[in-house]
Amino acid sequence: MEQLFKMSERGSSLSQEFRAGLTTFLAMSYIIALNPLILSSAGVPISATITSTCFGAGVMTILMGVFANRPIALASGLGINSMIVVATTSYCDGDWHAAMGVIFVEGVVILLLVLCGLREAIMDAIPVSLRHGISVGLGLFIAMIGLANAGIINGDGATLVSLGDVTSPSFILGVISIVATVTFVALGVKGALLLGILVAVVLGIPLGLTAMPAGVVSLPDFSSFGAPFQADQAGVIGLAKVVTTPTLLILAFSLMMSDFFDTMGTAMAVAKQGEFLTEDDNVENMREILVVDSCAAWMGGLVGASSITSFVESASGAADGGRTGLTSVSCGLLFILAAFFAPLIAVVPGAATCGALVYVGYLMLSEAAEIAWGDLLEGLPAFLIVAGIPMTYSISSGIGLGFIGYVVVALATGQVRKIKPLMWVAAAAFVIYFLVS
Repeated sequence: MEQLFKMSERGSSLSQEFRAGLTTFLAMSYIIALNPLILSSAGVPISATITSTCFGAGVMTILMGVFANRPIALASGLGINSMIVVATTSYCDGDWHAAMGVIFVEGVVILLLVLCGLREAIMDAIPVSLRHGISVGLGLFIAMIGLANAGIINGDGATLVSLGDVTSPSFILGVISIVATVTFVALGVKGALLLGILVAVVLGIPLGLTAMPAGVVSLPDFSSFGAPFQADQAGVIGLAKVVTTPTLLILAFSLMMSDFFDTMGTAMAVAKQGEFLTEDDNVENMREILVVDSCAAWMGGLVGASSITSFVESASGAADGGRTGLTSVSCGLLFILAAFFAPLIAVVPGAATCGALVYVGYLMLSEAAEIAWGDLLEGLPAFLIVAGIPMTYSISSGIGLGFIGYVVVALATGQVRKIKPLMWVAAAAFVIYFLVS
């Protein structure tokens, strides 16, 4: 294991890696309950989605650990699974198999882009200031997810975002989670983020948020596996509908853009916490990370779990000491075990992870000091990313605003030569993405 994961070389240990894997798993475990609830609206059987969510996340996270040796975990992406519901009802005549076929197609295309080097080349073309902006924007986004999960902030028709009900159990538990996490960090306790989550889970019992599970063991249901190649009532295979329907191909392009840049931002966020970001702000082992993430996209469609993608919550495990792929392997094994103990895992309330996510967001905001705010070309596009990611609740949309903004400011200030060719390509692709989305 030492030869494979290089724990000593990266200043880690077996116990530290397993602890970080558990932290990441608990921060992501909400997807086990949430993904089936969302996809059931498209007609996907809940029992099958629980199995595909757990096995898909588990297998791909283990592959990330072994192949890339970095502490990045993957699972069905929020937002894209909601698009499955829209695609099924609006574009696929109610056939969720065809919607999974869209995911399968966009995943295969992304993999081809990685293998030909385009995805990595676009990352290299991004100005340093924009990379810092992505880290800061993701820090705000992670904190926002944590606060929203706890109901500390919520949507309000009058003010868009407002403070939640301070007397609600979820709000109280979220505050407890933050206080516990910060206290453990201040005391220098190892595994502070994990302990903060566990304290919140226990105190969630008297608050009525950590309910006793309805059962302990659940048997896997593999009926959604091979979804794109399953036929509807008329005998038409889902994947065949996709490749012969222009609307679905356009939808695949839109989802591809989201997957393409979400992973880039997530990798940078985790690399910052996991200390595998180079001095020139490049992510080490980026090609291996992108290959696994691209395979995960089409694998998600294949097993009927929606697109599987790198989770930004992985930064919580990296901040808790995860430095190698063993963090991912341990997290992946927990996801596979969860397929058999889904009722037990589902008792972890989302508010319990608030403290860990808010603390990670705080750590990532330090990148703001690296941005040359006084330079219009460097500062304004970075600001568009920083503000755009949390305000649009989309990593790819925020990055797109920054990319387009960089090209516009460069043209306005007569600094066109600073725009690398692939930045032109990326900015143009985002314009198309926003139009067709």
